[in-house]
Amino acid sequence: MNLEHGGNIFAISRQMSWDWREVLDFSASINPLGPSPCVIDAIRRSLDRIAHYPEREPRALVEALAYKWNVQPEQILLGNGATELIHFFARTNSFERVTLVVPVFSEFHRAYPRAVCVPIDSNWPREGLAVLTQPLNPTGCLIDLEDYLLHTNHPVLIDESFLDFTGEPSIARRLNERPKLYVLRSLTKFYALPGLRVGALLGSSAAIAQLRCIREPWQVNGLAEQAALAALADTAHSERTLAYVAGERAWLTGQLAILDGVHPQASSANYLLVVLDYPASPLIRHLLERKILIRDCSSWPGIEFPNAVRVAVRKREDNERLIEAWKELP
Repeated sequence: MNLEHGGNIFAISRQMSWDWREVLDFSASINPLGPSPCVIDAIRRSLDRIAHYPEREPRALVEALAYKWNVQPEQILLGNGATELIHFFARTNSFERVTLVVPVFSEFHRAYPRAVCVPIDSNWPREGLAVLTQPLNPTGCLIDLEDYLLHTNHPVLIDESFLDFTGEPSIARRLNERPKLYVLRSLTKFYALPGLRVGALLGSSAAIAQLRCIREPWQVNGLAEQAALAALADTAHSERTLAYVAGERAWLTGQLAILDGVHPQASSANYLLVVLDYPASPLIRHLLERKILIRDCSSWPGIEFPNAVRVAVRKREDNERLIEAWKELP
C-alpha cells in the first residue's frame, strides 16, 4: 500500500520547473480564505523572537486552546502538526492490536503498518486501540460516535483535524468521562497554517502527563505560537470561513454533478470525494498538465469505488478553473 499525503506543490513544481505560485493545489484541503490577516501581522511583530528559544511547550497557546475547546490545559499536548503527533503517539504507546476504522488519514497507515482495517459500516473494534476520523477523510461525512464510545472501554483515538469546517462540537467534551479517549486536533487546515506546523493531542490529564514526561522539547516554534494565537483570536475570520466554505462546497458540488461520468458525494468538510465512471489516472494527468493537482483515492482503504478522486473546496476563481479544465478532458 502506498498512500501519499497531498500538498506536494513545491516538489511537483520543482520537478516540472514551474513557479509554484502558478499551480492550483486541490490535493491539500486548506482554508480557501487563507490565514487570518492578523497572523501575518503577528509574525512580523514576533521576528525578534527567532533569536531566542521558545518555551518547551508554549503555555499561552495551551491555555488559549483549552479555552477554545472547553478542556483543561493539562489535557492538551502540543505538537509540530497533527502528523508529528500521530507518529509520536504510535511509537510511545504499545498496543497489542490497532484497528483503523477506514477511511482514515493516510498517515495512520504509515504509523500503524500492521493495523487491521475495518470499514466504517462494519462492527467497530471492542479491543485494542481504535482509530477513527471525524469527519471521514476523504469522504467528508460525519459519523455518530456516541453509541460506540458508550459501549467500549478500550482506547480510542479520534482525528478531528477537519472538524472545524463542519461547525460540529468536538468529542473532547467526553474526555472527563472517557479516560482512554484521545482526540487529535490540527491548526493546519481551518486556520491555514500548514507551513508553520501546529497540532494538539487531547486526552485525560493523567494520560497527557505521562506523554509529556517523555516528550521532546520545543515542538512548537516561536513564530508558529504567535501565528496560532492570532488565528484563534480572529473569530470573525473563522465565521467568514464557515460561511464561505459552505457556499463554495455547494457550488462546486453542483458544477461537478453536471459533468458526464462525475458523481460528487455529499460532504460536511472543505473537500469532496468525487466518484468517476472512468479511470482516475487520465484525469489526474490531464489536470496536472494544466497545473492543477488533485488527490487519487482509487486505492484508499475504505473507499469502495474503483475510481475516485478528492478535490479541495477553494476560492471561486480556482474552482472555476478546475471545472473548465475538467470539461476539456478528452
